[in-house]
Amino acid sequence: MKASRPAISDVDERTLVGWLHDRQEPAYRANQIRRHIARGTEASWDELTDLPKALRDLLARSFRFSAVEPETEIASADGETRKALLRLHDGHHIESVLMPHHGARNSVCFSTQAGCPMACAFCATGEMGLIRNLTVGEIVDQVRHWQRELVVSGQRVSHVVAMGMGEPLANFDATVAAVRMLIDPRLFGISPRRVTISTVGVVPQMDQLAALDLPMNLAVSLHAPNDAIRGTIVPLNKRWGIDEVLAASARYVARTKRRVTFEYVLLSGVNDAEAHALELAERIMLLGRTSDYHVNLIPVNKGPGGFARPPVRRMERFAEILQEHNIAATLRISKGQDIAAGCGQLKVPTLAAAR
Repeated sequence: MKASRPAISDVDERTLVGWLHDRQEPAYRANQIRRHIARGTEASWDELTDLPKALRDLLARSFRFSAVEPETEIASADGETRKALLRLHDGHHIESVLMPHHGARNSVCFSTQAGCPMACAFCATGEMGLIRNLTVGEIVDQVRHWQRELVVSGQRVSHVVAMGMGEPLANFDATVAAVRMLIDPRLFGISPRRVTISTVGVVPQMDQLAALDLPMNLAVSLHAPNDAIRGTIVPLNKRWGIDEVLAASARYVARTKRRVTFEYVLLSGVNDAEAHALELAERIMLLGRTSDYHVNLIPVNKGPGGFARPPVRRMERFAEILQEHNIAATLRISKGQDIAAGCGQLKVPTLAAAR
């Protein structure tokens, strides 16, 4: 079979209906096929037994059943977090993570690019550089991979976060199209309020996202209280400084009425002092109602740059200072660190490195 065949998840409904029409197949078959994509446990066209054999053969010759192929899967020692290495049709790889939460929900962290161009100082993905953007199908099929595993036990993917490999807003059109598939009640049916898009601060696309009027969650990777520090760990800060990123966050809140989360990776001796917490609090208070913002404090995971985690009490004090200024702040420990599935740890060999 030729790799140049599109994956069925990369074919929109209108195109699929047209393809079926050209082969004298009824339009309702499109709904059957798309329902299998989102809700089925099947692993190949042959298993779609509610479709005629002749149609299954035609589909197999025309479309790949999935845009990603699982190569390996590993679980953390506590059995909670699972990470999959997925192969793309051109031989490149991405990683995706399933994060169950004590039976209450199943969150999938999906990638939007193979590699990442942002080169944040503490992030392993950034060491890969940008290989290429992912297609809609390559994004959606990461969720589909985990969905197939969960459906067997009567569970479903309930939350999705674009916090895997890549900068989602640098692959804006594909990311948004994938989100529309994920929230489509006829397909995955995930509530848009359970969808989070993360960005390191691509300001024009933050405004574009707000203009869509989709009630999604936005997470902004801030990581510093000022340009002097942020410019050393987030190269994109040289293009859009912290004031521009915060202003775009405020516009997102005003347009969508959704709270914005600021992600803040704590780096010992870099951005973790009480003075930094006070400066961050002051900047957030200037945005308006502090209840419109939440700060996720994330101890740095093992990775590039040689950064160390601050002592626990120092991190707790950072959170307390924010809370004393009526800013919601949570100190979070990333899941899956033992399998390099935590924040900033996703990385796979590139084709060039493998040669």
